[in-house]
Amino acid sequence: MRVRQSLPALVGAVAMVLGMSTASAAAPSAAATPCGYYATSSDSYYNHCTSDGSRIVIEVEVSGWNDERCVGPGITWLGSKSEVSDAWYVGRTC
Repeated sequence: MRVRQSLPALVGAVAMVLGMSTASAAAPSAAATPCGYYATSSDSYYNHCTSDGSRIVIEVEVSGWNDERCVGPGITWLGSKSEVSDAWYVGRTC
């Protein structure tokens, strides 16, 4: 009788562990696309993390001079990493 009672618990525990590992593997890493400016080995991006749909003005440092751009929610490609070295929110919407 004990085997019958513990078998469902064992199956449930295994299913829970497998479900948790599958869920964590499917979820994208927060470090993969951080909010604000980030760069890969070849490209520069700005990730405007918002849930309100706002568009903001960012200042982009492009080869020694700065340029203002309006970006919407999500990830915006800014250019190649060799040309764009930084970007930041300037405090206003567009």
